[in-house]
This record gives sequence, structure tokens and C-alpha cells, in this order.
Amino acid sequence: MSDNKGESPVDKGRRTWVAIACAAGGVGGVATAVPFVRTFEPSERARAAGAPVEVDISALKPGEKLTVEWRGKPVWIVRRTPEQLESLKKTDPLVADPRSERKADEVTPMKTTRNEWRSIKPEVLVVVGICSHLGCSPVDKFATGAQPSLPDDWAGGFLCPCHGSTFDLAGRVYKNKPAPDNLEVPPYKFLSDSRLLIGEGDVA
Repeated sequence: MSDNKGESPVDKGRRTWVAIACAAGGVGGVATAVPFVRTFEPSERARAAGAPVEVDISALKPGEKLTVEWRGKPVWIVRRTPEQLESLKKTDPLVADPRSERKADEVTPMKTTRNEWRSIKPEVLVVVGICSHLGCSPVDKFATGAQPSLPDDWAGGFLCPCHGSTFDLAGRVYKNKPAPDNLEVPPYKFLSDSRLLIGEGDVA
């Protein structure tokens, strides 16, 4: 059995430098591996450019709204109650573009959402939460009845606080308001009853 007692200073120095070189090589390997792995993750730039966003809506209860980001925009997902769906019959003659025919290719690009609910499934509304007037973000006004800045017979919907544009629970703008168009319905599809993919859909 040998030991290191008879080792020369040269041998000892050589062994030390070999150990240092191995350690440095290991650190370098880790440093180069991390950026390589990260290339497999979607970048912020890719998401901002329009990468589809998958959303779990299983916990979304009737009357609630969920907000997600797609292309740097807020996208609202509302699970409408039967009463909220029924209110659309009342607001139909009061909105400026009830069938979403104006700028249809831009505002409602999917034929499957060009209906009275503006959605694939009646109870699930998906719209971009940006007012078509000056790009402000409206606020929820789901409660019905008289409220500040709203009519006494308010049926529920959204109010843009900047200039007073109002939208019903299908994202349709009321007549004689500054906003020229309905809220945009983005391309989307159902992956299952509880999962949505925003950014892909059957665009007309």
C-alpha cells in the first residue's frame, strides 16, 4: 500500500492543478447546460407574439370571471348564469351591432361565435377586455339595476370608466356610445369541458 508521504512537490502541485481543472470544467458544464435547457421553454417574446394559452376553467363558477393574458391583452372568460343568458334577449334591441356583423373578420373572426351569445358554448363567454374606443379596459358591472353611470334598468355587463361606453354580457356595445365596436372575441377552442385553448380556433 502506498501513501503520499514520499510525493515530490512537483507531483503534489500537478495533482492540485488537475483537481482545479476538473472542478472548473464541471462548473462550466453546468453553466452551459442551463441556457441550453431554457431554449426548450417558450420565451416571453414568443408568448407576446401570440403563442396559444391553455386555460383550466374547471373552478370557474356561474357568474364568475377569469382573466388571462394572450398577446399582451387581457382575455376575460365568464361563466354566465341562465339569468345572464336570458338578459341578452332584453339587450338585443339596445345594442349597436347585435349580430356582430360590423368588422366581423376582426371582432368576431370565428363563425362559431357569430350567434346571440357570441360564444361556442352559450354559458362560456370569451372576449378581449379592451374597449374598442381608445383601448381602455372596462370593469365588471354584473349586478343588475340602477347604479352610478348606468341606467336604472341595467341588465348587467361591462362599463368603460374612461368615456362611459357600456357592453352587455355578450360583449356587445350599446347604441350611441363612444366605442364603435363590440368587444373582440379571440380565436379559441375547447380541449375538453374544462380546458380552453386561446389563440387557436376555426377562423372564418
